[in-house]
Amino acid sequence: MGLRPWLVMGGLTTVALAATLTTCSRSGDLAIQNRSPAEVTVLTGDEEFTVSGWGGVVMLHYGCTPGDVTVKFTSGQVVAVPGPVCPEQQIMVYDGKVELQPASANNT
Repeated sequence: MGLRPWLVMGGLTTVALAATLTTCSRSGDLAIQNRSPAEVTVLTGDEEFTVSGWGGVVMLHYGCTPGDVTVKFTSGQVVAVPGPVCPEQQIMVYDGKVELQPASANNT
């Protein structure tokens, strides 16, 4: 009994799709640090949360954001960070600006 061509092709497609999804969804912790005195609202594309002044958030096993990250300041200013942002980077919020820095950087 030989292999059916559609079965082999379907299996290869499944393997290729699984490999693609694994590459795009790097797991890891995504960190956001707020180095300003005022709280900010952060939108990652599928999550929204508030980070207090001089505070931070670590999203455990979050992986990469699905797209851009938006930071809203209490002053009404909005800053968009081009995404996706992945765990190799951390989002640093300062008074009126937002930067991406290597996650391993010591920002104390």
